[in-house]
Amino acid sequence: MQTFAEAGVSMPIEAALTRQKITNLNQVQSESIPALLVGRDVVIQSPTGSGKTLAFLLPLLDRLAEPAAGPRGLIVTPTRELAIQVEAVFKSLDSGRRSALLYGGVGYHTQTLALKRGVDLVIGTPGRILDMIEKRQVSLSRVEYLVLDEADQMFDAGFSRDVEKIMGLTYNPQTVLASATMPDWVSRMIDKHLRDPLIVKVVAEGPSLLEHGLVRTDRGMKLGVLSDILRRHRGTIVFGRTKHGVRKLNRELQRLGHRSVELQGNMAQSARDHVMESFRRERADVLVATNVAARGLDVSHVGLVINYDLPDTADALTHRIGRTARNGNTGRALTFITAEDHENWAKLRRQGAPMLRTVDASLLVKDGHWLYVDEPAHQSRPARAQSASRRRRLSRPLGRRRVHLD
Repeated sequence: MQTFAEAGVSMPIEAALTRQKITNLNQVQSESIPALLVGRDVVIQSPTGSGKTLAFLLPLLDRLAEPAAGPRGLIVTPTRELAIQVEAVFKSLDSGRRSALLYGGVGYHTQTLALKRGVDLVIGTPGRILDMIEKRQVSLSRVEYLVLDEADQMFDAGFSRDVEKIMGLTYNPQTVLASATMPDWVSRMIDKHLRDPLIVKVVAEGPSLLEHGLVRTDRGMKLGVLSDILRRHRGTIVFGRTKHGVRKLNRELQRLGHRSVELQGNMAQSARDHVMESFRRERADVLVATNVAARGLDVSHVGLVINYDLPDTADALTHRIGRTARNGNTGRALTFITAEDHENWAKLRRQGAPMLRTVDASLLVKDGHWLYVDEPAHQSRPARAQSASRRRRLSRPLGRRRVHLD
């Protein structure tokens, strides 16, 4: 395996990585870093948790090695939580370079002071970055290295206008696009904004480290089934579809005695920070969240992700379940589906969502073990209608059996 020194990473940065027990490049890093170090634009598409952040940060630090007026680096993310996380990785590398973290939902004072002290790198969300530009607190005229993290969302309808405005305020920087998913329409933006980019596409090799099952249950049983699962697991993220739904589900879980917290877009930033601190420090066992937690969020102890409500797109499903089985660790995901969800599930299947094994809700928790029923997810007959003898023959403990994504 290639070491970071062999890839051209400086000795101080290599030492910081070694202190974190990171000594060798993984696949996405070995394919991206050499091209980035020589100044080439790169598009990185690789699974969640595969090391994309280090892949684009290490060449940036090489660029910033010699002090100069800045900011010379700019990293744009779709969510505040991801911006905070990227800055934490940046600081862990002990480069001596200064950064400013810009995101909305909080006051301007701290962010303004950071910019006035002078920074080498700005990390932030599109709205607050543009806000600071309009207030003449920061200029992008010296940016040499631009990263759009979760690039497909950056060019989606909600962000595209702001992102293109930000890009228009820079002057031909080296550009990196990174995401686990790259819809076809992103290629038009690549052609428009990048110069002869290297396309790095990494597909997970071998058996998946993620076990993903489909839970068929009745709408009236849904909360009870969820509660039973959560009593046997810690470090679980439960995804709902709407802010109101997440708020209500969190209240119901707390009423049932679960140590749960919620994360959704209507919350003040201080409340969001408090929630994430509680979940990271394991003072809460369950994080109930909207898709605001679906991208970039990296919490090491998350072993289970539950899609309590179906997402709107197959890509969103990919990002949600990517909160577990990260960085070479194993993980589990469950997607709930009721009779009312069949049409939406069919739409997700047409978009490329994987065909999953079905988990029979009545067998989900039995004698402390999870049991799978070997039934294709598209089969109309519910698993619980099978004969008891066939259930016994086909059911096995979840922990002893891999359910691979297609």
